Amino acid sequence: MGKVLACKDVGVNCDTVIRGKDEADVLRQAAEHAKGCHSGVQMTPAVQAKILAAIKEEGSSSCCGGSCH
Repeated sequence: MGKVLACKDVGVNCDTVIRGKDEADVLRQAAEHAKGCHSGVQMTPAVQAKILAAIKEEGSSSCCGGSCH
């Protein structure tokens, strides 16, 4: 099962949901998304840690209110 990250779970007012095969894939996609959509966000170690903490297993009930499918 893959991994999923919702921008809202990181405290950003954004409806984007990123899916990937593993945490590294999601983190890479999140960095690319931030460059294009969240100008001024720097991928510092603290931001990366916050993102990693918010990544969930795809299909988990806590993900996006259970609406990630």
